[in-house]
Amino acid sequence: MSDDLKTRLLVVDDEQSIRRLCMTIGSSLGFVCAEAESAENASAKIEAEAPDLILTDLKLPNQSGVDLLKRTKTILPRTEIAIMTGHGSIESAVDAMKLGAYDYIEKPFRVEKMRLLLQRMAEKVRLVTENEFLRERVSTENNLDGIIGASANIQDVLRMVSRLKDTRTPVLISGESGTGKELVARAIHFRGALAQTPFVAVDCGSLVPTLMESELFGYEKGAFTGAMKSKAGLFQAANGGTIFLDEIGELPLEMQAKLLRVLQEKEVRPVGSNERVNVDVRVIAATNRDLEAAYREGTFRKDLYFRLNVVTVHLPSLRERRSDIPMLVHHFLDRYAPGKNIQVTPAAMKSLLHYDWPGNVRELENCVARAVTLGDHKTIDVEDLPPAIRAEQAGSSTLAPQEAASLSTTALAEMERMTILRVFEQANGDKALAGKMLGISRATLYRKLKRYNIAVKGEAESAPNTMATHS
Repeated sequence: MSDDLKTRLLVVDDEQSIRRLCMTIGSSLGFVCAEAESAENASAKIEAEAPDLILTDLKLPNQSGVDLLKRTKTILPRTEIAIMTGHGSIESAVDAMKLGAYDYIEKPFRVEKMRLLLQRMAEKVRLVTENEFLRERVSTENNLDGIIGASANIQDVLRMVSRLKDTRTPVLISGESGTGKELVARAIHFRGALAQTPFVAVDCGSLVPTLMESELFGYEKGAFTGAMKSKAGLFQAANGGTIFLDEIGELPLEMQAKLLRVLQEKEVRPVGSNERVNVDVRVIAATNRDLEAAYREGTFRKDLYFRLNVVTVHLPSLRERRSDIPMLVHHFLDRYAPGKNIQVTPAAMKSLLHYDWPGNVRELENCVARAVTLGDHKTIDVEDLPPAIRAEQAGSSTLAPQEAASLSTTALAEMERMTILRVFEQANGDKALAGKMLGISRATLYRKLKRYNIAVKGEAESAPNTMATHS
């Protein structure tokens, strides 16, 4: 598991020996641990790192652990906080629990008691995150429905979205073209606390170099030929919300330096102006390049890379999650041919499963849209697929047509059945939730449950009759 997905623990105490002991216990539980010797120092780490758990002493040098508790619960309401206290301060610790602390523990404490406390806190965070993650799969807005998949690596992406949505931490989204990087950026913004604030997407690769600075930072009237009036830049448009810098690796070095200054100073200077304008934006950047290799080669600034790369979300290519292809195909069929119940032949699905998808999910969506447009609205067969997919399948197949169809039918059916079972387990048998997670309509879901003889929890006897009405 990557560090980004591990439980994050922050220990706040002015005694180094206590901090080190608590961090050792946390590390033994697999947590990513950080420390702070004061409430002020802890506040900076909380904003930058968004810990899941906080262990704080009640008495700190300037501000108290209760002050830190109140501030943290305002910024990160889902973070669990435990108070460490001496024997004479138990009453204050109990009062802290009324303000939202998870529990308190007396000093000196036994290692095993601290371990159990941290385990219980981590389990609560995990359960709350999982429940919220599943609820969001139902309530997601239409423009976020494209994040479809039951494979382990796409589920990790969705958990990261759930973790990051309420923070202002810079995020770097990496992945090949067409994997859905902007979709993830929109999910982080629109599912969280900033949902009602501006979201401004900037394609850095399409900006004209000579106009790049004025587009991003704005300009004053008369700054250049044609500047008939002053205009705010994209950073000002995103003020209070999120700016999404797509393909950040395409920015020239000169603009990288100016962008770094904006991120550090939180202000922009419009072209032709001597005045600086304050901007408060969360930055989400995306790239299909290896920025670490780029900064080593000197084509990307190292300091900008580390400024942006606080948390990384990696989007897998479609060939790395082929088991999601049937689910995605049905999702796009429901989008482009709602209510048509178009079937995909086993041979066509086998072709889709074997193709390498250099354009990833975007290419698959275009492929389905093309097949729907050119087909008979009843069945999609190999002939309805783009020539590149047909050619690759023809070149790679050494089986007779009947054998290929038989193999494809068996493999696809088992893959689809296992996917539906896994999703139902995640959704605790909730049909509406499972349908949303699979990206298919309720009617399609009922047909598949009937086809694979999957009994929904609590409906084993009535399910067949219910499903028959939707066939």
